[in-house]
Amino acid sequence: MRKIALIDINNFYVSCERVFRPDLQNKPVVVLSNNDGCAIARSNEAKNLGIKMGEPYFKFKEIAQKFNIAIFSSNYTLYQDFSNRIMALLKSQIPMIEVYSIDEAFLDLTDVPEEGLIPFCQYLKDQVRQYLGTPISIGVSSTKTLAKVANHFAKKSEGVFVLLHEKEINTFLSRLPVSEIWGIGRNHTKYLLAQGINTALKLKEAPPKWIRQKMSVVGERIVTELNGRISYELEEESDSKKMITVSRSFPKDVTSYEELEFAICSFIERAV
Repeated sequence: MRKIALIDINNFYVSCERVFRPDLQNKPVVVLSNNDGCAIARSNEAKNLGIKMGEPYFKFKEIAQKFNIAIFSSNYTLYQDFSNRIMALLKSQIPMIEVYSIDEAFLDLTDVPEEGLIPFCQYLKDQVRQYLGTPISIGVSSTKTLAKVANHFAKKSEGVFVLLHEKEINTFLSRLPVSEIWGIGRNHTKYLLAQGINTALKLKEAPPKWIRQKMSVVGERIVTELNGRISYELEEESDSKKMITVSRSFPKDVTSYEELEFAICSFIERAV
């Protein structure tokens, strides 16, 4: 059985800022876009105060002052440097790694025995925390999509979550809203809910032919992965490229031109 891990750096921009301000641990923190226009990262404490992703600063400025929220302007150079260091550390432990975004990576842990997965993932968490100061969550399963599901629950537990067996996979898929599935956007969510498919488990059990008709091959691949069969292989970077391309999906909605500009520059740098 393949064992694929998704590593996600928790509240990445906030975590980078906290490395230099340890006094802000467990306190509300928000990172703003370059022009300080809107929130592009929030600590869990800030989320609990109702600050929304992409919310203009002027709308929550009063709340920020009332609850003493620490506000930072974005520093993309710093965040990219942290990302590079974290990915390099992970590569030193596991050679097969796909850097998916600035704060996410897929790892191939197939060679790690099942009984050793949690200790090894905990070791990776400890290494990143010790040497770089940032917290990470790790979800492990048999496909990328299921690893994303496992990571969702890792964030709600001790930071490591393994989903490998059918019975427990179905249990947790039944608890996951269909809107939380990797690759399911707003339009598909709206359509699926109208059809009574409100959980990941119900989507998993939907007829493949119907899914392909209604959601194209993309939806079919998602359902295939929810059923434990790989549709998306890990994409390891190659030294020799016939084509120069870097293609990534954003882990969250892009809310500023500055963030988009940073992402494009980062991908061009990696491509060449």
